[in-house]
Amino acid sequence: MPRRISRDARPARQGGHFVSPPATGAKKAAAPRHGLARVLSKAGVCSRSEAARRVLAGRVGVDGRVVLDPEFPVVAGRQRITLDGQPIAAVRRLYVALNKPRGLVTSVRDEQGRDTVYRCFDGADMPWLAPVGRLDKASEGLLFFSNDPEWAARLTDPATGPLKTYRVQIDGAPDAAQLARMHEGIEDAGEHLAAHSVVVLRASERTAWLEIVLDEGRNRHIRRLLQVLGFEVLRLVRVAIGPVTLGGLAKGQWRELEAEELGALAAHSAGLDANS
Repeated sequence: MPRRISRDARPARQGGHFVSPPATGAKKAAAPRHGLARVLSKAGVCSRSEAARRVLAGRVGVDGRVVLDPEFPVVAGRQRITLDGQPIAAVRRLYVALNKPRGLVTSVRDEQGRDTVYRCFDGADMPWLAPVGRLDKASEGLLFFSNDPEWAARLTDPATGPLKTYRVQIDGAPDAAQLARMHEGIEDAGEHLAAHSVVVLRASERTAWLEIVLDEGRNRHIRRLLQVLGFEVLRLVRVAIGPVTLGGLAKGQWRELEAEELGALAAHSAGLDANS
């Protein structure tokens, strides 16, 4: 029966750091230690919060002992970590593009019981995936998913993430002054909201279609920006993230990103890093 390790049985803490017992024999090079839940997440097993729940439920072991502390320090690759008695293995990294339909919530779980984007993956034999960024319930279009937390962090960081392109239908036609103000930005709820670029694709007496490009995305960014200018969004579709376009991907369908697309996204981030 594996011995259980609780929070109180962790290695001693000195000066805010965990200290391992004195080593015997030859000295080994120090290796970085990370919390158990973080290690499980970075291995692509599940999200960090879900990993914490599994640890607390007594489902995770380290070197043959059940650990009950999600922050228990381990050295990935040097210690045997098991989930439900089975060794965890590095999960194949997966990068997926989904054409999100309108009406689905971008969340793993929804407290109100609404349908989530994971409905689009029903029946697919896939590892755990997390959304990379968000689209609100009323929005649709291109949304990435991955089990690679570091890749996701680069794409969602305003300093390294790619531009995002949207097609937006509104209940009116903006004039030149309003377009300029969208580019310059407005203040709303203590946040500066601006568009990287705005182009009128077509307009009628009652509605217009705009192409709006963002270099960062705040909560309901486009809707709030247009609302301040007096426009209601009738439809919002994300059609591109950096060099990756929605293309002919049908609504509710998904595909794996191609190697060329991943390379183009990486080159974009590297280019921004070099110029920052």
